[in-house]
Amino acid sequence: MFDYSPRPDLLTGRVILVTGAGRGIGAAAAKTYAAHGATVLLLGRTEANLTQVYDEIEAAGHAKPAVIPFDLETALPHQYDELAAMIEKEFGHLDGLLHNASIIGPRTPLEQLSGENFMRVMHINVNAMFMLTSTLLPLLKLSRDASVVFTSSSVGRKGRAYWGAYGVSKFATEGLMQTLADELDTVASVRSNSINPGATRTSMRAQAYPAENPENNPTPEEIMPFYLYLMGPDSSDVNGQALNAQ
Repeated sequence: MFDYSPRPDLLTGRVILVTGAGRGIGAAAAKTYAAHGATVLLLGRTEANLTQVYDEIEAAGHAKPAVIPFDLETALPHQYDELAAMIEKEFGHLDGLLHNASIIGPRTPLEQLSGENFMRVMHINVNAMFMLTSTLLPLLKLSRDASVVFTSSSVGRKGRAYWGAYGVSKFATEGLMQTLADELDTVASVRSNSINPGATRTSMRAQAYPAENPENNPTPEEIMPFYLYLMGPDSSDVNGQALNAQ
């Protein structure tokens, strides 16, 4: 596990948006960022889950977060623009963006994967991620030290049978991260990196490996040191890197 001891005020004054913030790694990241001083924008599809995370952050006495119900599968371009306008009006800028939301889709041989399923996974995991990144980039550029963290996977770094659309989407994620990092290197205070969380005790992991004993995997909370490192100032010189949380 990554050995890193962040100071308690690591993210004080920072505004960070987390996608898929209602459960799993996204919820853990949102609560961890809030615990280290950030104002967290909780974006996700299920408002009830986001509200629960909101309540936990507020009950802990941290900076008041914001709940942003947003469906990455159905959102239209003008809705991304409206989201950016809302964030600019309420917060003025953005210091961090954690792309955590994604779906697995069917795990099947490519020849048995329907075009509909392939396109759905690619839309949520890649197209929506691009739209969110490009729309929020002007707000990230207003930060003195902004970090964009893309969630990847081992199957997005080396192709593996039966991971189909999900694996392909994670290769695209790495490509988007590298392109953005190279474009902004030396011209903006926005760095981009990808993180492979590894085997973690989440519902998505259970869906992918139903026969696996989840107790053998770390909880989302246990891999948070790396998420803090990438989002905070201690990684200000790290850009364009494909990294592992474990």
